[in-house]
Amino acid sequence: MELIKDIIARAKSDRQRIVLPEGTEKRVIKAAEIVLREGISDIILLGNKAEIEKLADHYGLKNISKATIIDPENNPESGKYAELLFQLRKDKGMTLEKANELVKDPLYLGCLLIKNGDADGEVAGARNYTGNVLRPAFQIIKTKPGVSTVSGAFLMIFKDKTFGYEGRMLFADCAATPNPTADELAHIAVCSGETAKHIYGFPDPRVAILSFSTKGSAKHPMVDKVIEATKIAQTLDPTLKIDGELQADAAIVPSVAQEKAPQSHIAGTANVLIFPSLETGNIAYKLVQRLAGAQAIGPMLQGLAAPINDLSRGCSVEDIMRLVAITAGQAIVAKAKAKAKTN
Repeated sequence: MELIKDIIARAKSDRQRIVLPEGTEKRVIKAAEIVLREGISDIILLGNKAEIEKLADHYGLKNISKATIIDPENNPESGKYAELLFQLRKDKGMTLEKANELVKDPLYLGCLLIKNGDADGEVAGARNYTGNVLRPAFQIIKTKPGVSTVSGAFLMIFKDKTFGYEGRMLFADCAATPNPTADELAHIAVCSGETAKHIYGFPDPRVAILSFSTKGSAKHPMVDKVIEATKIAQTLDPTLKIDGELQADAAIVPSVAQEKAPQSHIAGTANVLIFPSLETGNIAYKLVQRLAGAQAIGPMLQGLAAPINDLSRGCSVEDIMRLVAITAGQAIVAKAKAKAKTN
């Protein structure tokens, strides 16, 4: 797939340091081998060094020796990271004693490595629930300035190229925020437009905020939320092509759009779909994946101050490798934006 090749090529051009907290999980270590062998990024594996080396030997993984391995249980720099965690969370009741315990948790240590500038991004979730991955991210990394919420976006790739951008669409939120407010939904929409453009190469992101109503066809507080979110999103980024409230068919089918929303500049041509709740987004991407045979890549988490991405516990080695490359791409974009602001 050309898109994935492009993402990997960008990651190779500016190698980032990606931390994998589940360093003793067999799929993770096999993916790390590919990443290191292909030069996609530098890898930091968290876990018992002897166990990692035993796994590498068992599976004949010759490149794992290139990874930096940190054992959270026996880390000579634990004190430094415990102090960092204490300072970050003391106003929330964190004690130094508790911080010293938490830095032994790979998910906490991974975020602290990023916060301290020792890593650029993280990929986890092969053996951890999403909530466990997100909790330390919320506490340590937090959201970007001006962003109110974290969301999870899936790139959906269709065999039918008539939909979206060359058969590609972005669905959000499918992974993180159960019932977003209008303000949160607006931020999800803006972040998703940026993801589509800067990470997945959509030259013209066209964002539709979905509802069961199109342009006033139904009246309900849930519809009102989408209408308000659309107005907020348009204010947040006036350059972004965005509209709502739109039903799904009006958003992506030109003939339906002509009937239901003839004045809309997005209807019928949307390539970024924003769902009004997590349940609708999660159900939609899974149905589309299974019934339409679409490929679902992600979720890529949006809105965090540094790239941290959550895997499905049913992920494959290839899924992990691809998400490492995507995470590296996020880190590259974030650094470029930060540099532009200082110049």
